[in-house]
Amino acid sequence: MTTDPEADAGVNATTDNSVDGSANAESGSDVEAYADLGATTENAMAIAESSMDRVRELVPDESLADRLRQKAVHATGDPEFQHLVRFTGAGENEPVRAGARAVREERPIVTDITMVKAGITGRGHDCPVRKAIGNGTDLAKRTGMTRTAASVLELDSEGVYDDAVAVVGNAPTAALALADCIADGTRPAVVVATPVGFVKAAESRERVREVAREHGVPAVTNVGRRGGSGLAAGVTNELVHVASDVRNGEIDPS
Repeated sequence: MTTDPEADAGVNATTDNSVDGSANAESGSDVEAYADLGATTENAMAIAESSMDRVRELVPDESLADRLRQKAVHATGDPEFQHLVRFTGAGENEPVRAGARAVREERPIVTDITMVKAGITGRGHDCPVRKAIGNGTDLAKRTGMTRTAASVLELDSEGVYDDAVAVVGNAPTAALALADCIADGTRPAVVVATPVGFVKAAESRERVREVAREHGVPAVTNVGRRGGSGLAAGVTNELVHVASDVRNGEIDPS
């Protein structure tokens, strides 16, 4: 897990779809359920199912918000992390509903860096997925702000974040820039913000919660110094899974 707010790595184990090097003949809902964990072979499916069964023994399984808590615990390997997740909205299930609705409506998923983008499952949705990093180069050079902050501001000036699933998994400055955009009128469908580190990380997530509450933007964040790209991707993937369950009539979105 990198703590570099300028990081732009492109490797994420959660997207390895050839876990044991063999193709899986199985397809359907079981594969869809664990594809974001890298599970597309028989052995990988068994491992993924066993892992999530253990998580459900440690985390309640009673609400939509619990599903995100479970995924956070799975992503971090820490059962205590369930107590660090925060939901901003009209009840803790509202950010999950808003995110799943955005996925069903094929809204863009916009991440801060490449690593988070690489962790977003390609199954179960038709949302365009893009990263912010790589935009705003001139703005960063001109102002001296971080590349991630400049990239968020550049995309926001193009209206990219309105009605999007806005995901920040690494860079606190990207979360702070996104919070400023929301304060200035941008309205993402939902925000997932879990930037990691010792400098501005916790403060940036608190800022996101503040503006989200003030402006009615649903958000999923966490408290403390921990977080990161894998966590952000895992939480976002669970929004995709909830959307799939709604689409298949397995759960009521209301």
